[in-house]
Amino acid sequence: MFGAFTTGFGLGFSLILAIGAQNAFVLRQGLRREHVLPIVLTCAVSDAILISVGVFGFAALTEWLPGLAPVMRWLGAAFLLVYGALSFRRAWAGGEALDPANGTAISLRAALVFCLAITWGNPHVYLDTVVLIGAVAARHADQAWAFWAGAVAASFAFFFSLGYGARLLAPLMTRPRAWQVLDLGIGCVMWAIALSLVLGH
Repeated sequence: MFGAFTTGFGLGFSLILAIGAQNAFVLRQGLRREHVLPIVLTCAVSDAILISVGVFGFAALTEWLPGLAPVMRWLGAAFLLVYGALSFRRAWAGGEALDPANGTAISLRAALVFCLAITWGNPHVYLDTVVLIGAVAARHADQAWAFWAGAVAASFAFFFSLGYGARLLAPLMTRPRAWQVLDLGIGCVMWAIALSLVLGH
């Protein structure tokens, strides 16, 4: 059970760490101390809903179509290998960093609408949380709740750390070198999980 939890946590954390509009927005709000709690809760709860669909919806689908699980296992492994390779390429190229301090103050309503838009309007989030997490979760069918708990815990831990620790994290997260190291770590985690899928562990 602990193994399923840590796999879910590691996968969820790695998927969410990539530089993107959502992370930049949460970091910006954290730096400005504007509507931090509603924003991080919106992001984390949205992730939890999508992860739930991926873990439990995918499990129900594979019961209906038993031949889907092995296909998705190999597709998931292929996606993770590509995802990891892209992370390694970003680490090699460098030059990326977040610049969240730009912009002006916004109302709570505007902040929530924008947050929901960049969360639910991003097609990539469905591939990550529903398809990919669902495919990996299928390898832990007997411990689906533990895997789900790990993935959801990763989302809550990340967003709350990013929002409330922004002033501490900002100097690090705005340095390209730090993101190179981070991308290298993400690539290693992705390839490790892909290997576990291929080997059937």
